[in-house]
Amino acid sequence: MEKTLKEDGLEERVKARGLIIRGWVPQVLILSHTAIGAFLTHCGWNSTLEGICRGVPLITFPLFANQFYNEKVIVELLGIGVRVGVENCVNFWDIEEDKNGVKVKGEKVKEAIEKVMGEEDEESENTRERARKYAEKAKKAMEKDGNSFCNMSLLIEDITHHVKGLKFNEAN
Repeated sequence: MEKTLKEDGLEERVKARGLIIRGWVPQVLILSHTAIGAFLTHCGWNSTLEGICRGVPLITFPLFANQFYNEKVIVELLGIGVRVGVENCVNFWDIEEDKNGVKVKGEKVKEAIEKVMGEEDEESENTRERARKYAEKAKKAMEKDGNSFCNMSLLIEDITHHVKGLKFNEAN
């Protein structure tokens, strides 16, 4: 990745209007910024939920395991994202790009970004609107009397009820 950034000159080209961060970043804070138009995600469950809760359309780039199922939910069920076209899992025991080739070419990523960010494209606008609506639903679910709030309250109440009924050995 570093080699590609240097060869492409990306960091130099975007320095006046963008920022490349290496290492850990405050993802939820970044996704909350109004300048974010889409989120390229590997479709891990945490990243998926963070993108949905922030109302950001997702560009899906799954790598392995359940990430491919999460991609189906994002793209086919919810309609809030665009896939880049990854078709094979990454083999972490043999991850050398030079040996195995890149799973998705940069042109496919560019096409996915353009598809979700299309200015005068009705499908793109619908994707962005659905993403905003799911963010509203997620927020309402967490508010008092929302589904998630109520379910969490019931879970805590149930655990508290069961713990009160347990007798603990004082030696433990």
